[in-house]
Amino acid sequence: MTAKERAAKILWYPCHELILRDIVRAENCRLYDSRGNEYVDLGSGVWCTSIGHGHPRILRVIAEQSARIGHTGFNYSSEIVEESAGEILALLGFEGGGGVFLCSGSEAVEYGVRVAQSVTDRPLLMTMTDSYFGAYGSASRREQEEWFCFDWMAGARCSDSGCHEGCEHWARIPFDRIGGFVFEPGSSSGLVQFPPEKLIRSLVDVVKSNGGLIIVNEVTTGVGQTGTWFGYQHYGITPDVVALGKGIGNGYPVSLAAFSPGVMERLGGEPLKYAQSHQNDPLGAAVALEVVRVIREEGLIERCGELATLLATGLEEVKTRTDRIKEIRARGLMVAVELIDDPQASFTARVHRELVRRGFVVGRRPGVSVLRLDPSLTIDPEDIERFLKTLGDVLTESPS
Repeated sequence: MTAKERAAKILWYPCHELILRDIVRAENCRLYDSRGNEYVDLGSGVWCTSIGHGHPRILRVIAEQSARIGHTGFNYSSEIVEESAGEILALLGFEGGGGVFLCSGSEAVEYGVRVAQSVTDRPLLMTMTDSYFGAYGSASRREQEEWFCFDWMAGARCSDSGCHEGCEHWARIPFDRIGGFVFEPGSSSGLVQFPPEKLIRSLVDVVKSNGGLIIVNEVTTGVGQTGTWFGYQHYGITPDVVALGKGIGNGYPVSLAAFSPGVMERLGGEPLKYAQSHQNDPLGAAVALEVVRVIREEGLIERCGELATLLATGLEEVKTRTDRIKEIRARGLMVAVELIDDPQASFTARVHRELVRRGFVVGRRPGVSVLRLDPSLTIDPEDIERFLKTLGDVLTESPS
């Protein structure tokens, strides 16, 4: 049996095309394969490397914390866990609240959902039909006896001054049975769509007035990607529960479910009956703390705004010049470029492969005519400019 025949068969992401199989090194937003070819990663992996691959401060923290203690048990912990949680909770305005470090965004969302379900006597949680909350649990299944899913697109272009019972869509919402609103401020299952502020504020006001909780999924929108620390800040709302993941670990698998003091009080000081082996590990907590400090100390939120303007302006120019772009949806460095395509999105797939061939890795959801960009906050402006030129060339040269 040859070495190739002995190689393990890896179960890949469903439906996603594995184009580059031999990446051997990464630095900031650059990837290098075994033949020395260079690629610009405009997707931050799976939207994870918020401050770039292999950031030297993160590598140093991983080495130093691992040398001290990386994993703790049921009966002992390390001060770095509380220090990290405290600093992140302060960013959220949750001073005096609580949190739990976990391993993935899916887990953080599910933990927050279970907490909300445990402290409300109402049977339903509400969310939008296009939300994505993870790979398992109640948040993933969204069964009718636990969830009410609202199609916000029907009122997206509503010109009314406010949401009220006179609206047929609003009137269908069973507010008397809703104990919480789980809000994803922008990703829309990868399509990057932003519900209108008026609608979200109206929903939040009613749910809160009924004693319900506001749970925000910041796994993809948090840690600076939309130009503010957290995506919910674009809506002027105050959450009770926030789930963080992806960018908070810069590629290291750590997440945080964070709770306001009010939620902690409703829990009665007792944790949720949930335990897994890497809950509140010092290593993950140390990485999350350093990511936050890097973003703050290097002014990356402000830098995101400057880069976002460069990217958005350039994309609009490409749209005008090529007549191949249907719509650009963007907030900060979270961007969707929707192309004019057939129902199978075959043109989009060809453009995606050609961009990779020319040295640019972007996201593409299978079967949808959307290219997604989520570059790290540390990307070089020159790489954005080179991408814009290349995208324009590819859209001009590629046949329909």
